[in-house]
Amino acid sequence: QVQLVESGGGLVQAGGSLRLSCAASGSSVRINVMGWYRQAPGSQRELVATINSIGRTTYAYSVKGRFTISRDNAKNTVYLQMNSLKPEDTAVYYCNAEVMTTFYTSRDYWGQGTQVTVSS
Repeated sequence: QVQLVESGGGLVQAGGSLRLSCAASGSSVRINVMGWYRQAPGSQRELVATINSIGRTTYAYSVKGRFTISRDNAKNTVYLQMNSLKPEDTAVYYCNAEVMTTFYTSRDYWGQGTQVTVSS
């Protein structure tokens, strides 16, 4: 069983920065893609950024140039550095990991979510 533990959310003023972390626990975990998603009140969960095992990244258009996703494979940890935060970035941020269960199959795991609130 894999658990994803997130940290780093909080309240920040517009223009400020926050860094989210998400560590995956579990023995012999082999993770393909890790990512961050967010869900604002009344909205659907949306992708923020992803990073694969060799460091290839993708970003939502709304966060490009402001957010940076990174990963430490040795620690099974993914980070999201968020700069120039805007009130519209306010949401619950969820960590996601695609864990390889066999060579060809995988399963998605989700963290519990961490609240990010950006005040204007």
